[in-house]
Amino acid sequence: MELINFDPEVVAQIYKFISIQLCPPVIGQCLVELMVHPPTEGQPSYDTYKKEYDAIFSGLQSRANALYEAFAAMEGVTCQSPQGSMYLFPSIKLPDKAIKKAKEEDKQPDAFYVGKLLDATGVCMVPGSGFGQKEGTWHFRTTFLAPGTEWVERIRVFHEGFMDEFR
Repeated sequence: MELINFDPEVVAQIYKFISIQLCPPVIGQCLVELMVHPPTEGQPSYDTYKKEYDAIFSGLQSRANALYEAFAAMEGVTCQSPQGSMYLFPSIKLPDKAIKKAKEEDKQPDAFYVGKLLDATGVCMVPGSGFGQKEGTWHFRTTFLAPGTEWVERIRVFHEGFMDEFR
């Protein structure tokens, strides 16, 4: 960046502001310290920490299981059970009609599917074709970080309609 015809004090303030971004943020450093060394039993903040930690963990676990169970019930979808990451990577067998329509639109079939899903539900998933999958197989990656589980039902309803349309 070059600053021409700026008051020297303004230039100094801009450079000072930009240089701040180059330094590690103090708040971030404090949070990392807390993650690495959380409160231990007997410390004043332990009960609050434990309550919040357990609530976050059980919420993630509940959403992961709800999403997994929805995938397990969907026609043509298979998925491994959640095992610790924040993603599920289901495989989907798409109807020939959907694959043909995707090719007409110059899209990979899994990208076609997740694009339709996004348009219909507002739920964003990543097509597996971006991860290098075995030829002729289709996948998508999704996470369960969004709060609540009502969006899982939107996915299920979309999938049923998609399969009915392209079967």
